[in-house]
Amino acid sequence: MTDSSSPLATIRRRLAAAEAAAGRAPGSVTLIAVSKVQPDDRVRAVLAEGQRVFGENYVQEAAAKWPGFRATFPGVQLHMIGPLQTNKAKQAVELFDAIHSLDRASLAEKLARLAQARGSSPALFIQVNTGAEPQKAGILPQDLDAFVAQVRALDLDPQGLMCIPPEGADSAPHFKTLAEMAARNGLPGLSMGMSSDFESAVAHGATHVRVGSALFGARSAKA
Repeated sequence: MTDSSSPLATIRRRLAAAEAAAGRAPGSVTLIAVSKVQPDDRVRAVLAEGQRVFGENYVQEAAAKWPGFRATFPGVQLHMIGPLQTNKAKQAVELFDAIHSLDRASLAEKLARLAQARGSSPALFIQVNTGAEPQKAGILPQDLDAFVAQVRALDLDPQGLMCIPPEGADSAPHFKTLAEMAARNGLPGLSMGMSSDFESAVAHGATHVRVGSALFGARSAKA
């Protein structure tokens, strides 16, 4: 049961207000609780309040953390939101319901082989480096259309796009660009917006927002 004064309740109210302000249907935006490197007690508390969609950055951390939580709390959906190493792809497709960080041909090829073998695939979002930052993963905007076609040619069915705007920059132009690229490629999903800017993301059409620090408090450093 959600405590009306809890961080989760506050985020849910903000999300509902953002949906209403943007003329979006109530509940049309999925809240992903970013639980990476959070202590188990914080994650358990949010689970106990009814949150069921969570985001993790590291395959090994998720593999250690979530089987136990899933046994206790039915209906959990797990989203991979961090960079995915190709050699961890097999474990990732077994663990995650969605992968938001498809960002290169070699990973697409690996995921396609795994999907053929399994007969199913997690929902896939292509990560776009909207700020063309050299240190950041993601397909460059000018390469996106060709990459979407390449992914589809592998018999994969990408559901949407994901971006992480440059730190300190105005996020809105990046959200607008991502929405335009998704529409142009017939992709319904938009994974964008975090604790500080998810209302703007909702206004620009986000279907998934990724909220960590506003929900759990500051993260511990990863060991």
